[in-house]
Amino acid sequence: MAVTSTFTVKGMTCSHCVQSVTQELSALPGVTAVEVDLASGGVTVASDQALDDEAVRAAVDEAGYELADA
Repeated sequence: MAVTSTFTVKGMTCSHCVQSVTQELSALPGVTAVEVDLASGGVTVASDQALDDEAVRAAVDEAGYELADA
């Protein structure tokens, strides 16, 4: 079952930011694709299972950014 989740990440300002967030989120178990919109801070994650919000938050933190509260 494919699942698509959307998040907002605060603090991204350049393509390196996008690369860092994409790399960390892509490493989460089950993630099949990550799309980042730098202008809006929107991040769409496709996965083969529901993602744990705390795991997503930890991955974004590891990249050096902050996950906006929903």
